[in-house]
Amino acid sequence: MAELREMMARHARDGRVDWIGLRPARREPVSAVEVAEIAEDGLRGDHGRAGKRAVTLVQAEHFAVVASLLGIEAVEPARLRRNIVVSAINLAAFRHAPLRIGGAILRIEGPCPPCSRMEGEFGPGGYSAIRGHGGYYASVVEPGRVSPGDIVAAPD
Repeated sequence: MAELREMMARHARDGRVDWIGLRPARREPVSAVEVAEIAEDGLRGDHGRAGKRAVTLVQAEHFAVVASLLGIEAVEPARLRRNIVVSAINLAAFRHAPLRIGGAILRIEGPCPPCSRMEGEFGPGGYSAIRGHGGYYASVVEPGRVSPGDIVAAPD
């Protein structure tokens, strides 16, 4: 059992932050930012919720799958309505575990289901195309600053 626990704690490499978006109010467009402060209740300037759903994250690698399922060329990050896009690390491997992202530490709590707006955003079938590819929601363990290019990894 210790061997499995050790394997689950290892990651092939560190990931990185690719994009950050804020939603100033519910149903408002998502705007990309170059730096964000993650407070205990989520990203400053975002309408997110405190607690387990303070920050939403999605893997860039899922964008190609979603685009393929929708039959479109590419998916722009803002269209998925998540706060942070990361790449090169498996967010699922951090479920119920801490994750350092820039200067903050988050705890990945669970998968983030698509919102009903995906049908309006992508047309019929948009909701189902995002299912299983909508990212994760996280609570804030330690506030901090995050910017595109920052490292995403297990805390030291």
